[in-house]
Amino acid sequence: MEVKIGVQHAPREISIESAQTAEEVEKAVAEALTGTGKLLSLTDEQGKRVLVPADRLAYVEIGEPAQRRVGFGAQL
Repeated sequence: MEVKIGVQHAPREISIESAQTAEEVEKAVAEALTGTGKLLSLTDEQGKRVLVPADRLAYVEIGEPAQRRVGFGAQL
């Protein structure tokens, strides 16, 4: 699942491939924004955690699961 996070006062967005489902990501964002958590915490496919202060979130874009292409000249 591709997740893009916009951070206030940061020139670039954070983009990760997460093993979490869209519902899990949405729940984590909602908890961070409602004040029950001070941080948005997501885990990427390699097990690394990404932490973003909830008060600095500009937007979170939850994409479709990534399709893996195999081979040379894989077409879109």
